[in-house]
Amino acid sequence: MHIQIVGLHAPNAPRLRELLGPGHEVEALQAFPEAGLIHSDVVIGNSIGESEAARLRCRLVHVPGAGSEQIACGSLPSGTTVCNVHGHEVPIAEFTLHAILEHGLQLWQYPARLDADAWAKAYASRPQHEEAHGKTLAIVGFGHIGQEIARRARALGMHVVAVTRSGKPGPAELADEFVAVSALDDVLPRTRFLVICCPLDDSTRGLIGARQLALLPAQALLVNVARAEVVDEQALYEALRDQRLARAVLDVWYQYPKKGQPPVAPSRWPLHELPNVRATPHISAMTPELLDRRYRFMADNILRLQQGQPLRNVIYQAT
Repeated sequence: MHIQIVGLHAPNAPRLRELLGPGHEVEALQAFPEAGLIHSDVVIGNSIGESEAARLRCRLVHVPGAGSEQIACGSLPSGTTVCNVHGHEVPIAEFTLHAILEHGLQLWQYPARLDADAWAKAYASRPQHEEAHGKTLAIVGFGHIGQEIARRARALGMHVVAVTRSGKPGPAELADEFVAVSALDDVLPRTRFLVICCPLDDSTRGLIGARQLALLPAQALLVNVARAEVVDEQALYEALRDQRLARAVLDVWYQYPKKGQPPVAPSRWPLHELPNVRATPHISAMTPELLDRRYRFMADNILRLQQGQPLRNVIYQAT
């Protein structure tokens, strides 16, 4: 079988080649050709525009992650299957719990070096810090990531509110409450930690705007590990700038650098300059274990395609 890995994931071609073994041609492409049909059995990529999608002649498009909003599924030729892959929920959940604990502990207040000169002053003025135990954590989006975060938060004794589209009750061991997104405004005033981990679509774009941010307590922390656009960009900046929101940990951004284009800031507003923002460059899922899980999953799906077996994680079928 002929497999093309395109864009940011192209350097992982040797990994996939090793997993698939002989009889499979794995080609790394920095970008699709600018014109002409694109022939392959499988294409792996996380960004396929309308023109590129229309020129594809492949059986399977495999997104090397969970988000598929950058795949022009509607332009794919009939018969093309689109699958995605998870496996990122464990490191993202750990990243999120670190952000929550860091917000309460605020270890940056203490001297970098506890020597004889700093010790007396630091000991005499040491502040109290917050416990996560008993605090309310609202998780917007309760899929793979949200549930992994909830498991860890429940172990810390936090009060977990799962915010979903329907609000339909789920496993009691994962959350204390299941609330529909339409009732989010009722949850926010009692939320100390708001975590965004829902997909980005027309219904979630701008879901957290100026009104929602104003409903949060002033000491609240917002953590976004989903897509930046779920939270209104200007409203977030102004709430943090004016300290109406205590802090934010942002691992996803409104603008990303693109090869061959001028550098851009992560946001059109200077969020990264605010002292109450922890800005990270989309790293929450980046572990060696994640790549191993994902590429083993994609290799298995490619073998399933070759053998005529049902594919896993089908998210779209072009007709």
